[in-house]
Amino acid sequence: MGHREDLLEGAKRCLLEKGFARTTARDIVKESGTNLASIGYHYGSKDVLLAQAYIELIEGMGGAFEGEGPALDDTEPGSVERFQQVWSNIIGTMREPGSIWRLSMEVLVMGDRMPELRDHLGRAQREAGRGIIPLLMGGREEDVTDEKTDTLGTFYVTLMTGLIARWTFDPKSAPDADALTEGLRRVIEAATGDAP
Repeated sequence: MGHREDLLEGAKRCLLEKGFARTTARDIVKESGTNLASIGYHYGSKDVLLAQAYIELIEGMGGAFEGEGPALDDTEPGSVERFQQVWSNIIGTMREPGSIWRLSMEVLVMGDRMPELRDHLGRAQREAGRGIIPLLMGGREEDVTDEKTDTLGTFYVTLMTGLIARWTFDPKSAPDADALTEGLRRVIEAATGDAP
């Protein structure tokens, strides 16, 4: 690996161990075996490097969203059953000790003080919405339109952000996929006039 990749891998390890606020450029250099000047040369700043490391950590979670149980292909895309299965898999990643989702909460509170980081992650969040749509609705990510990304993708990412907050701050009362799915059923019933 070159310095660029070494820095990225070192930054990932630092994020998992220390989080955003407590990770210094010197920590990354020590962890990666590189030098301080290489951060600026390859990434422009420590914050951009940490943002990129965070994005790669989150992207690495994609396989976990598909789960280890029955294949998603066993449920109808767009169905309530698919919704429950995917969100069960996602929530499973939040239950793990040392879940990387705590970093998301740190980003939320730091965003206004770090505009470079906020802008970088804002763009990545939009693409996360584009990526989650095929898991729940079927199809291919490259076929998801901007309109669907800005509506359905935004809905799913907003739901996920709320779940991350609940699982971070109060895991004992955080909803599981069954509760989330029951909430969805009630919304559908109310919207279609089928509510009791």
